[in-house]
Amino acid sequence: MVNVLIVDDEPLAQDVLETYIEKIPELKLIKKCSNALEANEALKQEKIDLMFLDIQMPQLTGIDFLKTLAKPPLVIFTTAYPNYAIEGFELNALDYLLKPISLDRFMKAVNKAVDQLELQRRDAHQASTEAPMDGEDFIFVKADKKLIKVNYPEIIYIEGLKDYVIIRMETQRVITLQTMKSLEDKLPLSMFKRIHRSYIVNINKINAIVGNMVEVMEKGQVKHLPVGKNYRDELLEIINKNRL
Repeated sequence: MVNVLIVDDEPLAQDVLETYIEKIPELKLIKKCSNALEANEALKQEKIDLMFLDIQMPQLTGIDFLKTLAKPPLVIFTTAYPNYAIEGFELNALDYLLKPISLDRFMKAVNKAVDQLELQRRDAHQASTEAPMDGEDFIFVKADKKLIKVNYPEIIYIEGLKDYVIIRMETQRVITLQTMKSLEDKLPLSMFKRIHRSYIVNINKINAIVGNMVEVMEKGQVKHLPVGKNYRDELLEIINKNRL
């Protein structure tokens, strides 16, 4: 599944893209944003694989916004102005769609994105299945004016609270100033799964799936974590691989 973000200040353009996205099973629309500031917040909170980014927007253009991102998702520019194409490709944009966008041209761009993401995921899977090197089973996080060592196997789940995250472990909790997205990018994919915009769970700590809840144990007590609708399918894929 490819998580998609639309960034466009024109409601009609948003609607066209949303309609096209709904026609392609591999795509899942996470959010529609009207400007770069909204998009920036969405990228902090959500795992976005592909961003359809308009160029001509108020306050900050799509090109200038992309330049501010250290680790942008795949980007397909959408615009009514062909003269931005060269600059767009210089920023490693995957494709450049001219409005009005036809469905066949949209699908061609999406197929490129799906192929690219599949290659990235194969590389990531290969890396995660290789023998771990020294130091890969823990991370240091800044909290209480010091760097605290957190061992991955001890983490039960991680809870997001605006610009802070709470790492909940069997013996302690650590509160650190960073976003869920930045921490998610550092965690091993083979062990941790984002299940909600505010929760990441250690897959090995899941005791049960109860409806739209994940059940874990925290300090001897049963704890239920919500599963967001945008994350449910990917969680079920993991569960089904290990299901009798």
